[in-house]
Amino acid sequence: MPVSSLKPIRLLLTSGLAVAAAWILMTGSPFASAQDRDPPAASTAAQHSGSLKVHESGKYLVTAQGKPFFYLGDTAWELFHRLTREEAAHYLDDRAAKGFTVIQAVALAEIDGLNTPNAYGHNPLIDNDPTKPDVRPGGRNDYWDHVDDIVQMAQDRGLYIGLLPTWGDKWVKRWGVGPEVFTPDNAEKYGEWIGRRYKDRPVIWILGGDRDPETEVQVETIRAMARGLAKGDGGTHLMTYHPQGTSNSAQIFHADDWLDFNMIQSGHARPVRPNYIDAQKNINRTPRKPTLDGEPCYEDHPVKGDTWEHRHDAGAVLPWFDEWDVRKAAYESLLAGSCGHTYGDHSIWQFWQPGRVPLSEARTPWQAALHHPGSQQMRYLKELFLARPYWKIHADQSLITSDNGPEENCARVAIADDGSFAIAYLPIGNVISLQLENFAGKELTAWWFNPRQNTVQKINRFAKTSQAPTFIPPHSGRNNDWVLIIDDSAAGLPHIGD
Repeated sequence: MPVSSLKPIRLLLTSGLAVAAAWILMTGSPFASAQDRDPPAASTAAQHSGSLKVHESGKYLVTAQGKPFFYLGDTAWELFHRLTREEAAHYLDDRAAKGFTVIQAVALAEIDGLNTPNAYGHNPLIDNDPTKPDVRPGGRNDYWDHVDDIVQMAQDRGLYIGLLPTWGDKWVKRWGVGPEVFTPDNAEKYGEWIGRRYKDRPVIWILGGDRDPETEVQVETIRAMARGLAKGDGGTHLMTYHPQGTSNSAQIFHADDWLDFNMIQSGHARPVRPNYIDAQKNINRTPRKPTLDGEPCYEDHPVKGDTWEHRHDAGAVLPWFDEWDVRKAAYESLLAGSCGHTYGDHSIWQFWQPGRVPLSEARTPWQAALHHPGSQQMRYLKELFLARPYWKIHADQSLITSDNGPEENCARVAIADDGSFAIAYLPIGNVISLQLENFAGKELTAWWFNPRQNTVQKINRFAKTSQAPTFIPPHSGRNNDWVLIIDDSAAGLPHIGD
C-alpha cells in the first residue's frame, strides 16, 4: 500500500559571492574580547557537571547524573596551535550554538606543533622533550596557559574538549611534520603531567592521533601514556583512541581496560568502507563498549582516489565531499548503534586562511567554512536522535522487504528495543517497503523528516498490518536524502523538526 509523498522542498544554497563577502566581513572586523563574550544563550550544548561515564549497558555515554550524553564532535585539531584567544572564542561560539558537545583538539599539534610557535610565539616543550613542558610563572605567557584559556572557554560554553595529548607523528613517524619524540617511559611521564593539569576540566582523552602502532614498542608507548593519564587525573575522565583512516581502535586496544569506548575513522576516500560495518562489529564485541566514527569524510575535502592521485595532471578535476556525504556518514553510523558522531570540515581542522599553506588542497577560509551547511545539519541530526532516543535503538535491516537499491547507497533502518518507533535513512530517496510486525502499537504514524532543512511532515496514520507498506519519498537522487520515521501513535513521542 503506497504512502503519499510530500511536495518538493527547495534548498537554499550559499553562493560563492556570499562566502567571499562573509570572509571580507569577518577579517575586516575585530573579534570581541574573549572576556567580553557570554556563552550563547541559545546554545544546545551539554551543560556538564562532573565527568562522563559509560552506561552499564555498554552502548552509550552518560553524564555524572546518569543522563544520556550525545557525543557530537567537531575536528578542530589545530585549535590550540593556530588560533588566538579571540579567534577561538569566535569558533567555540559557533559550535556551541549549533549543538556540538565535544571539540576534538590536539595539544602537540600535527602541523609542526613542536617547532612552529602558537599564535603568541610559544612552543609546548623545552628541547622537544615530553618530560619538560615549557611552563613559565605567571599567566598567559606560555603555550599551556593558552591551552588552559581555550579549555576554560569551552567549559563556559558547555563543551567538552576531546583532548589528544599528541598527534601521532610524535610517536610513530609516518607523515605530518615533527620528530618522533615519545618512548614508553617519557609517554607515561608526559601523560601523568597533562592528566594532572586537566584533572578538573571537562575533557575526554583521545590517544593515538591518526596513526596505528606498527611495533610492540609503539603499542606499549600508547599504553604507557594511558597509564600516565590515569595516574594524573585519578581515572576521572573517559579515554578512547583515534586511529588512522579506515581503521578502528578495537583492532588492538578493545580488551584494554583504559579504552572506555571505541573510535573508528572511515576516512576521506571513495569508495569508502561504510562506517556502519565497523560500528556494528564493535557493538557486538565482548566486553561491550560504545562506539562512534571519530573522523568521517570532511565537508569540503577533496575525494581521495584515482583523481586525487593524479590531481596535478593536466586537466585533472577534483571531486569534493559535500554536505550530503557528511549527512550520509552520520545517519548511517547512528542507525548502526553508535553513541554519537564526529563532523569535520577540511578548512576548519587546520584553520586555513589566506597566507597559510593549504594542506590537501584546502580552499575555503575557516571563518567562511563555519557556515558550510553540514555543520548546521548536525544539529538537526542530534535533535532528532534525542527526540527518538538513540540509546534505545538497534539496527534491523530485516524490516526492509523491498529491493534496497545499490549497496553503496542502500537504506539503513533501526527500531527501538521496545518497538515504539523506527527510523530509516534513505540516502538517495530510496523507495522502500517495511514490515510492521515488530512495532508495539496497533496504530502507527509515519513522518518524512528533511535532514537538510529540519522540517517534518506527517505522511499518514494507519493500523498496523501484516502487509508491508511502501514509502515513496518526495524526491530522489543525490542530495535528496530523507528520513522516514514511524511511531507507535500511542507512545506520546515528542515533536521533531521545525
